[in-house]
Amino acid sequence: MNSLYRKYSVVIMLLLFSLLKMASSYAQNKKEIDSVIRAAGLEIYENPDKVIRVGNQLIAKTDNVDLKIRINRMISDAYSSKRDYEKSLAYVIKATELLKQTNNDMLKISITNKTAILYHQLKIYDKSIQYLDQAEQLILNYPVKDSTYTQLGRNYIVRGFIFKEKLNCEIAIFFFDKGIAQLKKSKQKGDYAAISIAKYNKGNCNILMLNNDLARENFKQSFEDAKIINANSLQAFALKGLAKVATLEGNYAEAIKTLNEALVISADVNDLILNQEIFKGLSENYLAVNEWDKYKTYHSKFIKTQNLTKQSERKSISVTLKEKEKELDASLITEKTKFYCAIGFILLIIVLLFVLFLFVMKNKKKEIEQLNFQIQQLQSEKAN
Repeated sequence: MNSLYRKYSVVIMLLLFSLLKMASSYAQNKKEIDSVIRAAGLEIYENPDKVIRVGNQLIAKTDNVDLKIRINRMISDAYSSKRDYEKSLAYVIKATELLKQTNNDMLKISITNKTAILYHQLKIYDKSIQYLDQAEQLILNYPVKDSTYTQLGRNYIVRGFIFKEKLNCEIAIFFFDKGIAQLKKSKQKGDYAAISIAKYNKGNCNILMLNNDLARENFKQSFEDAKIINANSLQAFALKGLAKVATLEGNYAEAIKTLNEALVISADVNDLILNQEIFKGLSENYLAVNEWDKYKTYHSKFIKTQNLTKQSERKSISVTLKEKEKELDASLITEKTKFYCAIGFILLIIVLLFVLFLFVMKNKKKEIEQLNFQIQQLQSEKAN
């Protein structure tokens, strides 16, 4: 018995050891993937192709639903950075489908916010506001408020974008400031990208509001925030903003110097919108100082980049139309359902009324027959 007991004990110990080893290996693997996701997240603006490649490799390595949602979200962000909104939307949809399998409320907030951001990028503002409101409600219901600063900050900043594009800069700046305040509370390094973007957009708003000094300060702060995370594209955008202020003030030489600096910084970024704006600024400023050869060079680059941008925008418009078509189809199905339900209800009422009519007529017929019978009886009695 003792020998058999020892054998069972050894087997149980080996099983426990194997289970502990598997659990440790799983935890270590999850930790490693989580670390890679965080590191890749900082390269979304600078090296989106690398982020996409790494993301696709990570998805194949894990069965963890929460990690898969985060990876799909990361890849979607990378495609957004490339302004490829069709593929970005595809990965958001993948992440959304996986949400059904998780109880992680923070992931639900994150994906809902991301969906709102994507609809804003597609210029479907009503849908963006709809998802922003959903995300905000989820955030307000979340018990650990310290964990929601990043998502609430991004939510407010996207609202600022929408108001800015609707030419209401005062309200836009109000939401940018609210968003920045929330992001600063989070104390996460990755949030400096969103802070830089918000300050850059504040600068553009202040230009529209004819406050060049405040705009210049916003662009400088945007540059410094982007520098913290080595985001070259965001630094270049901030420099482009500073150049715009210099151009408006007639400091063409300073604007040219700043734009050339932006061109150097963003050499490896390959952002069509950024390049288009830099080339446009350089051509306008070289024209202002009568440097025709350089004007022609950069104007030609501007036209070429503008054509590429229009091609990219046509793809985005195609995606937007598809989304609108989906909405119309869904709306049509809903309206058809309502119509058929209404027709069914009306037909049911008609049938019930008809049945009621037949019932009443039958009763009336019986009453008449009874009366006729009574009359015949009375007449018979009188005759007798």
